[in-house]
Amino acid sequence: MLSIDQLEFTGRELSRPECVLATRSGHLYTADARGGVAVIYPDGRTCLLAHRTESPWLIPNGIALMPDGTFLLAHLGNTSGGVFQLDGHGALKPFLEEVDGIPPPPTNFVGRDHKGNIWITVSTRQHPRHQAARADVADGFIVRIDEQGARIAAEGLGYTNECVVDPAGKHLFVNETFARRTSRFKLAENGTLSGRETVTEFGPGDFPDGLTFDSAGDLWVTCVVSNRLIRVTPDGSQHVFLEDCDHERMTVVEQRYQAGSLQGDDLNRVQPKVLRNISSLTFGGPDLRTAWLGCLGGASLANFRSPVAGLVPAHFDVVPAWLDRLASASSSRS
Repeated sequence: MLSIDQLEFTGRELSRPECVLATRSGHLYTADARGGVAVIYPDGRTCLLAHRTESPWLIPNGIALMPDGTFLLAHLGNTSGGVFQLDGHGALKPFLEEVDGIPPPPTNFVGRDHKGNIWITVSTRQHPRHQAARADVADGFIVRIDEQGARIAAEGLGYTNECVVDPAGKHLFVNETFARRTSRFKLAENGTLSGRETVTEFGPGDFPDGLTFDSAGDLWVTCVVSNRLIRVTPDGSQHVFLEDCDHERMTVVEQRYQAGSLQGDDLNRVQPKVLRNISSLTFGGPDLRTAWLGCLGGASLANFRSPVAGLVPAHFDVVPAWLDRLASASSSRS
């Protein structure tokens, strides 16, 4: 198991970097609660690309880098959701405003697969969202956008979080945070999902959030509250690779979860030594063996050298044309 003393940190003054993307050029991109995306340059500089407004309202959670250098941002608002597209000038426009004629609730995740399909998750229809922090609530759903448009591809899930298509393109894997399991669906050529199966179930204190595959076929799952990074083999076996647990607070969270009284603030009160509710993982670097951890509460990204390489993501070779301009504009303002 990796020691937290072996972690290094990248970036500065980040705001809720829940999702992180890495590219071949060495740039990192994270969701940023100030209404956009933080860009970490290879030399360590951090710049903010955000929609300029006097009253920021957009709360990006998941992000996806598109081939044209724009970003899709999943809006995890208090009462509203949807997906918005942010360009290199900070201009913002709606990308997904409704599904089946209904505006989406607060939206958790957006990702692009290698075929160009967009996958979006909505964790719950409950308001406030913490009412879904129970094992007996299953109203989350998955949206797919392709050449046929946007449609609900699967529903009835226990707080839908990150999802990813497997390397063979035959299954979609998804974390159900408060059902405490990773599930998978068969993925047909036409995008239809069917036959939900449980891949693995998690124990006390482990609430699966992000997930990604490595080149060996294993899943790496980040768990909020426990601050555990768990490697899941194809047979569902779990191996804890990293942890930074506040055991006292984790016990309180577990008791409230079992009682059905868990509140949103309960997750934020966990006080580990270093990590701050790790929420996602991405592989990058020239050999795809540097792993960066997104989080809900930190101002920088923990990273480490992985014993195995990750897979090349769909966005890996995208180099936005606006990178130099953003860096110059940020330097002139500072």
